[in-house]
Amino acid sequence: MHAFDVLGDPVRRRILELLAEGERTAGALCAAIQQEFGISQPAVSQHLKVLRENGFATVRPEGTRRLYAVDPGPLRQVDAWLAGFRRFWTPPLEALATELARGRRERRLRDSNPDERKTR
Repeated sequence: MHAFDVLGDPVRRRILELLAEGERTAGALCAAIQQEFGISQPAVSQHLKVLRENGFATVRPEGTRRLYAVDPGPLRQVDAWLAGFRRFWTPPLEALATELARGRRERRLRDSNPDERKTR
């Protein structure tokens, strides 16, 4: 399965978002996903299986529990693929950062000059 096929599902994306916050038990993941999406425990388990089998998540046993975590490998591959498209949004964001910095500088200069405050 292609990475974007895995990430195309909103339930799997949400599971990854939860795992990005830290390792979680299968039970905690199931409870959160069931509450948010209203799907059954077996359905959540199937999504976890897809994430595991495609390398997006790891699982380790701890006693009777199973702890899931993000495996960053496939996400790095997605990031590398997206690198070819960053030029479409990076320059506008850099321009925005420049304008924000300019505005902060102008406010700082205005606030530090008491004569200019009196004329306003």
